[in-house]
Amino acid sequence: MRRFARVGYFALAWSSLMGFAAAQPANAACTSSASAAGTKTWRCDNGITIVAESGARFELKDANRDGHIDSVELSSKALLVEVPRKPGGNPFKVLTPQAIAAVRGTRWAVDVAEAKTSVFVADGRVGVTRRARGRGVVLGPGEGVDVEVTGPLTVKQWGQPRIDALMARLGQ
Repeated sequence: MRRFARVGYFALAWSSLMGFAAAQPANAACTSSASAAGTKTWRCDNGITIVAESGARFELKDANRDGHIDSVELSSKALLVEVPRKPGGNPFKVLTPQAIAAVRGTRWAVDVAEAKTSVFVADGRVGVTRRARGRGVVLGPGEGVDVEVTGPLTVKQWGQPRIDALMARLGQ
């Protein structure tokens, strides 16, 4: 993994829904393997790695139809995704019911629960907007934002207990 200047991690969770099996398009060029902890890991040929919490429901997307995933649409439970840094081009996107978070390679987390999506950045920068668009924010290291249907997108420093709790849910 040293070949990457930065990697991106994000965790996603939707706690109000029951978990279901994950969906993967046939042309995503990813292979999967199960772990003893009940998680499933997808390794994609474009360097992206996705670890899915047992019962997570999500879909890998290939919007530009080049045979490589370029986004994930998550509807329940949690994911941890590693995205290699890539200059230029389209950013990798995570789509949740409330938000769109986009990155070209960094370490970050997204937590979806009830009617709120929370995004945290450990390293790098991540752009966040509401799913319905509007004015967005850019988060830097240590910053987070809670995205609800209405109200301002207020960037805040996250405390270590909140960070640790989210990462622990994904075995980190």
